[in-house]
Amino acid sequence: MVLPREGGHLVRLYVELDKLDANERVAERGMQASDIIAKAQRIFSPYTLDVKEVVWWSIYEIGHRLTDKFDDVPPAEVATRFPRVMLAGDACHTHSPKAGQGMNVSMGDTFNLGWKLVSVLTGRAHPSLLHSYSSERRAAAKGLVEFDHTWSRVVGARGQDAPTNLTNPLPRVAQAFVDNLPFTCGLTIQYEPSALVGPSTHQALATGFDIGMRLHSAPVVRLADARPLQLGHVLEADARFRLFVFAPAHDNGSVDPSTQHSPRGAHGAATSDIAQLCHWLAHDPASPMLRHRAPGEDLHSVIDTRVVFQQHPHALAFERMPELLRPAVGRYGLCDYEKVLCASPSKDGDNTMDIFDLRGINRSTGCMVVVRPDQHVGHILPIAARNELAAYFAGILTVRNTAHA
Repeated sequence: MVLPREGGHLVRLYVELDKLDANERVAERGMQASDIIAKAQRIFSPYTLDVKEVVWWSIYEIGHRLTDKFDDVPPAEVATRFPRVMLAGDACHTHSPKAGQGMNVSMGDTFNLGWKLVSVLTGRAHPSLLHSYSSERRAAAKGLVEFDHTWSRVVGARGQDAPTNLTNPLPRVAQAFVDNLPFTCGLTIQYEPSALVGPSTHQALATGFDIGMRLHSAPVVRLADARPLQLGHVLEADARFRLFVFAPAHDNGSVDPSTQHSPRGAHGAATSDIAQLCHWLAHDPASPMLRHRAPGEDLHSVIDTRVVFQQHPHALAFERMPELLRPAVGRYGLCDYEKVLCASPSKDGDNTMDIFDLRGINRSTGCMVVVRPDQHVGHILPIAARNELAAYFAGILTVRNTAHA
């Protein structure tokens, strides 16, 4: 395997040297860089390889290993104590470097663990949340080790140069690499249902946002300044949950400015579904945004809520949006202009960039999509499912506002 390195003058070679006996360790062979070069020269033959300088080299044995747990709590004691020691990365799972997933999966471990530690240590979540780290990441690591076990044999097997068939010009190893791209990009990990991952009851409302998997980004436009964005780019690593509300067709979220604190619009007429939901989130004692934030914190400090409308940005008015979507934030109480988004306008009738089409979101009813702090989809619910939304967060976060206990 040949990997060009930075600067245009370095190259890394992966060379398989030999098979070890069952009870043999690679250190017993006493191999040096010269053994690697000699094997590479034999592989390149009849072409020649002239090595001018070796910047770095290492010889290691490939082992596929997976620890029983990623924390110090035996299965029989999960109900009686909380984790005090957590492992991540190579301490939990070892495999070959051929898939390029060692660092990637290790960072996935620590991203998963990091937001949970922050939530527990700041009092946002009960310590029992830490149990989910081992269960979620061990399953992900198990999939990696199994994948690498197969991939290592594809790379190391002989006779891989021939195309897979007459209509596919790629060699078998190249085709296998292409087929495995979703795994290599970290997009195949799907966490099982738990307190953090809701059931698939309402998956049909947004078929392109698989519950338990990483949020699949798509283009949107920010209403306040018409700036094109990727939805995934608003997901900062700040340990907050995200609640994305996708508005039903013809719902523009508008409320009469004189009735901002009323769930009903001008002249007593019922306001839009979005306006009613926003009023509930901002004012109702059952709102998870109120129950789980500490006194003095901004309204969006634990659950950051944003709405995506179907209309063209020119058809909406930011100043008529519910107050939840125009919050005053920070020490100076400045207006946050980033809570209202629109589907990317189509060009010449082409909706291929419209997030509702790209991610299979029900245009008629809309939906709510909960995204965890590690960017995995936690739940999908109808816009009217307020009790279910509150119950989801109640199963993860502590009640920190005693006025809403």
